[in-house]
Amino acid sequence: MRDIKIYSSLFAGGLHNGQIKWEEYVQPGRNAVDVEWLYTAADTGPTGAEAYIAHFKPGSHGDLHEHLGFELLLILEGELHNDNGDRYPAGTLFIEKPESVHQVSSPTGCYALVVREKGTRRLTDDEVSAAAAVGAAAE
Repeated sequence: MRDIKIYSSLFAGGLHNGQIKWEEYVQPGRNAVDVEWLYTAADTGPTGAEAYIAHFKPGSHGDLHEHLGFELLLILEGELHNDNGDRYPAGTLFIEKPESVHQVSSPTGCYALVVREKGTRRLTDDEVSAAAAVGAAAE
């Protein structure tokens, strides 16, 4: 049996032609992000691997989080910003390594393909405060 889903012309209007059924990405600390799940931990088992196409609406952001495994992001359209000042325009592929900590946002909105080996862990308020203190001390 072959079970396949195809997304056509993602670089030529395919993100906007109705083939993607967007749903709100509900996660504490996340704001204004919709997704089309390609697969989730429910499909892949205990490793928690997941993949999705994300629509970061203008002004969207995620929380400060730690990666539990590798994460690959390909920016399909628009621009994503990282909390360290990096900007990733369309066509940028970047990989977050396990244990990396960051927060992303998109002031003008963007679309991205996200593939995670494992999920992420939201930092606690104490960890966020400690990270801010380290950043302030470095300045």
